[in-house]
Formats: sequence, structure tokens, C-alpha cells
Amino acid sequence: MERREDIPRAHRVVVKVGSSSLTSIESSIDEQAVRMIVDALGETKARGIELVFVSSGAITAGLAPLGLSRRPKNLAGKQAAAAVGQGLLMGRYIESFARYGVTVGQVLVTAEDLMRRSHYKNTHRQIERLLDFGVLPIVNENDAVSSQEIKFGDNDRIAALIAHLIKADVLLLLSDVDALYTKDPRKGGDRIPVVNDPIKDLEGVQIGSVGAAGVGSGGMVTKVQAARIAAASGIPALVTSAQNITRALHGEDVGTWFATSGGRRNVRLLWLAHLADIKGSLTLDPGAVEAIRDRNSLLAAGVIGVSGTFDAGEPVSLRDPDGREIAHGLSNYTSDEIPLMLGKSTSVLADELGDDYSRELVHVDNLVVLRARGARTKLKK
Repeated sequence: MERREDIPRAHRVVVKVGSSSLTSIESSIDEQAVRMIVDALGETKARGIELVFVSSGAITAGLAPLGLSRRPKNLAGKQAAAAVGQGLLMGRYIESFARYGVTVGQVLVTAEDLMRRSHYKNTHRQIERLLDFGVLPIVNENDAVSSQEIKFGDNDRIAALIAHLIKADVLLLLSDVDALYTKDPRKGGDRIPVVNDPIKDLEGVQIGSVGAAGVGSGGMVTKVQAARIAAASGIPALVTSAQNITRALHGEDVGTWFATSGGRRNVRLLWLAHLADIKGSLTLDPGAVEAIRDRNSLLAAGVIGVSGTFDAGEPVSLRDPDGREIAHGLSNYTSDEIPLMLGKSTSVLADELGDDYSRELVHVDNLVVLRARGARTKLKK
């Protein structure tokens, strides 16, 4: 799928709607917004298009019933609000989609479900089976059980990974902003209709964060990140407002279209590139930098420095001598072991420390080379 005009001919679409478009702190669930979104999705499903709906809003929907006037800052408070709000949201969806004769199914995921292969496969089977039955899966991050260590913090990137998981034709990311602009449209900013290269095309663009409503957890920053993830894995993405959902699903000229910039990728490498919680860094000499860019494993002989605290198997940043990040990878050794290995060949390491230390620091299968963000892109967080 190369153009937004092709969306009506898609076989499978993932639609993500943000908290600010579905809920408010004062009134919990916005009934009018839910009706508008369900009408658009119901009509689209009736045309034979398979849909997966990624819905935010569980935490905010639970605030009013708990007598809370603001989004909790602590994890336990968020979990309590989500436990109440998720049920309320699903109740509204079940009732609203019934008008179209559509059965919905709840799919709650955590970051871990999309990072561990066994969990990933289970999530994939669950969604595919629901689609086989003609059910519309409604996906949300499982805020009620997520821990801070494994929690994404927003559903945008979850939507991108779900789109990759089920081989969707397109990803729609809907919020309360109708498109990406060169700067604040109230100050003369122009809409960016198409992004072909997310580095060059977004240089100088000021990207905002969570809106004034204060109910979301992502903002435009994570919309752009999610669109980049999807586009880099061969799935185009459209960023626009929930108000434009019907026009978007009919392929009209709304929002910002992120054209594909890569082919389908292993979901683990997508996670490593965009979502991993980086625990430390390894500084490489120029020769090792070139080896990494040529898709080779990282050997201890090419490493000149280590920082941070991490265990074997945890993600680390790989940097050139000037500190520029060039890749992410999973370290085969702990941060305590690596200083003893710096600059030494595998044969020397085997002689000095034993055969267990003759492996690569980072194997090429657990390594992803990054494209540097444009120097003049401004992310207003």
C-alpha cells in the first residue's frame, strides 16, 4: 500500500485511538466520541475489511468512578484506575458495536508479551483466531498488571508492533491533532501531508508532547515514533485526529502519511531498535564501528569503553569514539565482566579467562544498526 487513497482497498487495518479522544477526567467516557468511532469502524467492517482496534483510555475512564480528580502519579493508583476503567470501556464498546452486529473481544497485552517469543506467538494466535471468528479485537496495554520496568507508557508503539504482528496493510494513529505540522499551526505552521524519509522530512519540525487535557501518556512524539516503527517494518501509517476517522478510512486527504521506509522485520529487532530499556553503553573504536555498519558481530577487540550496569542478555547502546549512537544490541556479558575483555582478541580471552569468554560481545543476530535522528529535528517533550 503506497498511498492513503488505497486504504479503502486494504484487507487488514489497525486503528489506534488515544485517551484524549475517548475520555476526560471530568466525565470519564465521552459517549459521543465512542459512538463516532464505533460508527466508522462498524461501517468499515461491514465492507469486509478486517480491523484491530487499539484503544487507550482505561486509566482515565476509571478516575471519576474512583472519585479522583487527576491522573495518579504512582503505579498502584494507575493500576486501580485501569482495573475499573477497562471494564467500563469494554462495556461501552460491547453495547455500541452490537448496533452493527459486531462481536468484540478484549486483548490485554504488556510489553513483555511482545518481547518474549513465546508470549509473542500466543498474542499472535489469539488475535488471528478472533479475526477468523469475525470478532473485532480490542487491544489495550494491561495497565492493571504492568510494572514500571516493562510498561511501554503509551499504546502508540503497541499499535505499531501489533500491526507488524498481524501483517496489517496500514496503521491509523488517531488523537486530538489532525496532522503533523512544521510548527504550531496557530503560529503559521503548515501541514506535512507525506513523510517519505522520517529523518530528512522532519528536520526542523517541532513535535509536541502530551496535550493540554492531560489524560494521555504519549502525545505527538510517540505518534511519530510509532509511525516510524511501522514504516520501517513495511507498514505505512497515517497520523490524524479521531474526528477524521471516517475520512481516513475512506482514503481522503487528511493527516500525515508515513510511507514505508523498509521491509518486514523481526519483531525482536523492532523492539531492540525502538522500545528496549537500554541499560548501558559500549564505546567502539573506528574499526569496530565499520564492522557493525557492515552487519558483523561485535568482538571485545573493538571495544574501548563500557558504562552503565547491566546483566548478560540485556540491551546496550553501541557508540562511536565521539559518543554517537550507532546501534543497539544484547550483551553476552555483564558490565562487570567486560572491562577485563577490552581490546583483546577471542583467542587471548580464551587463554586468559577460558572458553566461555571467546564469544562475541554482541552477536549480529542480536544487533540492530540505527539511523541517526536529524540534527535539526526538535522533539518538544
